[in-house]
This record gives sequence, structure tokens and C-alpha cells, in this order.
Amino acid sequence: MTSEHGAGGARGGAGDSTTKTAPRSPETVWALENAVFSAAMFAQRLPWTDGAARALGLDALTREGVRRSLLDHLRRTRSGRPVRLRTPFGNFLVPLAPAESEALLLRADEEGALEPAEGLDDAGHRYGLAPHTELNWEVIAPGGELTVLVAEDTDEAVAGRRGDGTLEQQAWSEAMARLARRLVAGETAAEDTLLSEIVARTAGARSRTAREELAAALRRRTARYLESPDPASLVGRLVASGADADTVVAAAAHVLALVSEAAGTTTLQALALHAVEAADTPEEAVDLALRHYPPVAATVHRVRAPFVWEGLAIGAGTEILCAPGWLSQAKDGGAGPGVWPSGLCGGPGTCAATRFAVHVAAELVRAVTAVSRPFVVHPGLSAGRLPGTLDVRSLLVSLGELPGGRGDRRVTVGRPAALPTPVRGCTPASYGALAQASAERLAGHAESLAACAGADGWDRDEAGENFRMVLLDHAQRCARAADGVRKAANRLAD
Repeated sequence: MTSEHGAGGARGGAGDSTTKTAPRSPETVWALENAVFSAAMFAQRLPWTDGAARALGLDALTREGVRRSLLDHLRRTRSGRPVRLRTPFGNFLVPLAPAESEALLLRADEEGALEPAEGLDDAGHRYGLAPHTELNWEVIAPGGELTVLVAEDTDEAVAGRRGDGTLEQQAWSEAMARLARRLVAGETAAEDTLLSEIVARTAGARSRTAREELAAALRRRTARYLESPDPASLVGRLVASGADADTVVAAAAHVLALVSEAAGTTTLQALALHAVEAADTPEEAVDLALRHYPPVAATVHRVRAPFVWEGLAIGAGTEILCAPGWLSQAKDGGAGPGVWPSGLCGGPGTCAATRFAVHVAAELVRAVTAVSRPFVVHPGLSAGRLPGTLDVRSLLVSLGELPGGRGDRRVTVGRPAALPTPVRGCTPASYGALAQASAERLAGHAESLAACAGADGWDRDEAGENFRMVLLDHAQRCARAADGVRKAANRLAD
């Protein structure tokens, strides 16, 4: 009997098909690969290093080229499996493709093994992100009121541009924050700047105590919009769907953060890219901006409980580095609102809030291009040679009149006529856009002066007649100057 059991045990150990392979640890890359990866991360802090390589057409030597080559190498040598990397910013487990990144994070999320995601900037500093909230797109999808609201705020932003036609970034940001609050919480929340500030502070809170205190403040601030919610707002649609108060507050905070970012930042970048190389649709322009300049370029997901994914044992304390800015394509080979990685939300999987924000940004691009023609004044951009970064704080976009359209002929008294920042080195077309804006201002002055001279009262005495003649002379000089500047603008545009 003992012999029989022994033989049976031997057979079971050698031929039992149910025996499972023990999970293995992720592979660690070689020291030289670590060095190249670390150098690529450090290079993110030095955008000017790309200048010479781009000027010579050596794309492989740019920061994007080095990253792409390194990821391609690691995918080939590691069969596309996530690898461990040691960097100056921490030790990370790095998935090498979008599909694997999403699958890994979704598995960890299902196991409840992830701490809240953190953003990682180019300098290696970590910052808080708006907590991801699962939402049903059919519930939060905006209706026809979105186009109306966007058109109203777009008209206000376009009308408030400087005398030379350029958009002032701070004014644009404030206008887009108001639009985000109107869309999320309703018309009564439009001027509630404290709501936006609490949402931003909650996302950036580092300690648990601070997060809890700010979350309580957010619930108190949002309560007023839940009492009699605007049915056209996101909060109104969620309340009508039967969502509980905590879900509505979390959803409102998440969507408000993403819409504010997409409207205030991504829309300006999309307009700039559209000005350099016109996109077929506003959605395509926004998608291009998000792929080139994702607001959340990299996220860190700390694992708080061990789990197994496709035979890999992921231990507690592991930090997963997900970099949408490094993963050039979505998992389906294309892109679209809400796909992962989104560049707006650090959560795993697709995100309905991202889809909402992208939809708003596309509507803004559509509204702006319907009434004006965008030009990039600074920095100099050219198709096929886009910079690695495009900071909206230094981005200067001018909105000119559409060809054949009627100018607004505003008299920009009290508005700065000169650019607030140096623009040396811009393209001729950029200077042409500014010249065209100046020509329109001069023509507007001429019309205003002529209208003033034609008013009643000047002909009552000789002094009045003299003043009217002076006004008419000034009007003629402005008209002649406008004609000359317009010719120069056309020459530069060509």
C-alpha cells in the first residue's frame, strides 16, 4: 500500500495537468537600459535640447525619438511584458504598451489593490489628481444646451481679446472655468469661483486629513446645487437618474476638474495646432493636442496589496508608472473621447468624464473657428516639427477675421496695442496675422472718427467746423494707414 501511494504520488507530481506555474516577479532591466531611461526622464526638463535635432531633421535624437526607440527596444527584448526600472524619481514597474497598461491597472483596481493615483511632472515632482469616478455616459451626456452655452462663452472670450486680436491667457482661463461650472453645476454656479478652488485643492491634497477636510468642504459647497438642481446641468442629470448625494458630489468634482483643464488648456493648444495645419474636424484637433501635449503626461499608482496579473506577482509597495505621453497610440490603434490612456484622467480604463471634457473642448474649437481664424503668434510652430512642449502660459494665439467676413470694428480704447511678450523669430504668417489685426483696428478708428465728425453740433460755430475737419483728416490718415498695413499683411501671409 505504501509503495502504491508512493508511485501514485510520483505520477501526480510529474504528470498532473492541474499543476500551476508559480507567479514570477517582473524582470528588471539592465543597468545601461536604466541609464538611458533615466536620461530620457531628465531630458523632459530641458525642452530646448530638441532644437538642434529638429532643425536638422534628426527626429531620432529628440526626446520623443529617444523614448520611442527605448520603448521599442524594451518591447522587443522583454516580449512586451512590464519591466522594473530604477530612476532618479523612484523605482517603477513600467508597462510598455497601452493595452498591457490598462489591463494591469484594471486588474489591480478590481482587487482593490491601488492607492489614489498621483501625477508625475517633468521635474519628477508628484502632485494630486482629481479622483477618478465611474460614470454612465448615457446619463451624463450633454444635450443641445451645450452648443448654446459654449457659443455664449466663446463670443464673450473672442470679444474680450486684446486690441491686436490676441487672447489673454488668464482671461481665457477664467472664462473657461465659468463655462465648466455652468455645465457641471448649473447657471447659478457660474460665478462660484470658490467651488473651483475647493475642487483644485482637494485634488492636490497630500495628507489624508487634508483630503477629508476638503472633501467635507466640497460636500457643503455642492449641497446648494443639489437642492433644486438645474436640469440642463450634469448635477441635474445625475440627480434625475437617482444617484445618491455622495456619487453626485464625486462626479461633479471629477468632471469639473477635467472640463476646466480641457477647456482652459487643451482648447488653446488645439487652436494652435489647427492654425499650423488645419484639422478635418474640431474633434481631430483636440485629439491631436491631447496626444502631443497630455495634461497628465505620467501617473504613479502605488500598490497597497499584492496581486497576480498574467503570471506576474505584483508586490505591495510597487509603484506602477503609466505614461500616456510616452504611449503614442490608444489600444485600438486610434483615438477618441474617453479612450485609455486619456491624458486627462489618471484612472484605469475608459473614462466618461474624459469623454465629456473632450466633447466640450471640441465644441469650443468649433465655436471659435466658426467666427474667427486662429493664428499662432508665439512660439513659432510649423507642421511636422512641433515642439515637445507647448505651455499655454507662453502660447499667444491671435483670432483674426474670417476671409470675407465683416470685422467687429471695435475701438480699443484702453486696450494694449502692443504684444505683452517678445515675439522675435515668429513665422511671417504670424506677423501677417498681427498686421491684419492692426489694419482692422485702424479701419475701425477711421470709421469711428468719421462717424464722430458727422454728428450734429459741429456746424454751430467756426471752432466746431475746424474740429470736424481735424477729425476727418485723422479719419483719412487712419484709412490710408489701414490700407497700407493690410497690403503688408497680405504679403506676409503669402
